Amino acid sequence: MHTAAGVEACLPIRSDMDLVWVRQHVRQAAARLGFGLVEQTKLVTAASELARNTLVHGGGGQMEATHLSSGGAQGLRLAFTDEGPGIADLDQALSDGYTSGDGLGMGLSGARRLVHDFDIDSTPGDGTTVRVTCWVAQPPRPREEA
Repeated sequence: MHTAAGVEACLPIRSDMDLVWVRQHVRQAAARLGFGLVEQTKLVTAASELARNTLVHGGGGQMEATHLSSGGAQGLRLAFTDEGPGIADLDQALSDGYTSGDGLGMGLSGARRLVHDFDIDSTPGDGTTVRVTCWVAQPPRPREEA
């Protein structure tokens, strides 16, 4: 049985050390909910990128982790929020290869590919919120005997 204990949290993102705490929390929360190792790695990779964006481009903010349950399926929603300058052109920011800094331009678009649901809300001057959701994959059903 999976519980929300140790899953839900609101963590500040104000320093590089906070990025370590975010990654650690996401990995532990995903493991508690029954995510497999590959799923955990994908979610932690996406969370790491989004947390770094919150710190570097948003000037800091927070991550909120929420346990989801639907029809017996377990999921984890992460919301990264900052009050930074926002993103003027979301389509451009989500395209592969675009970077506003020194990166490879794979951050937002790469994070989007690693999760099941991705939502971004940004208004220039009012900050940005990125919400991602992943669900625990169901194990394959055993073959039926003929």
